[in-house]
Amino acid sequence: MTSDDTAIHTVTVQPAGWVFAAPASVPLLVAAQRAGIRLPSSCRNGTCRACLCESRHGEVAYRIEWPGLSADEKAAGIILPCVAHARSDLVIEQAAARCMPPSDESGG
Repeated sequence: MTSDDTAIHTVTVQPAGWVFAAPASVPLLVAAQRAGIRLPSSCRNGTCRACLCESRHGEVAYRIEWPGLSADEKAAGIILPCVAHARSDLVIEQAAARCMPPSDESGG
């Protein structure tokens, strides 16, 4: 964990306009789920591409060697929230996002 891991960024999900806090230490998908926002997902390791969405503003970082994106997709702002970590405040486009009850991380 680096000092950047303590940062908490704001993520806005368009077109719904939902906003959630995204600690730099966790993937965007996990941060969204904690806030009660369900983004499409399947594998959670950057290979299936089910979670693809577009970053309209901001910067992400990947902690895996090569996420399942082409160089052209990365350049176009396509991200994989299951393995992307916020490096700044973000605006992402994901029309398939849904509201859900926040997760109970205590397991009970």
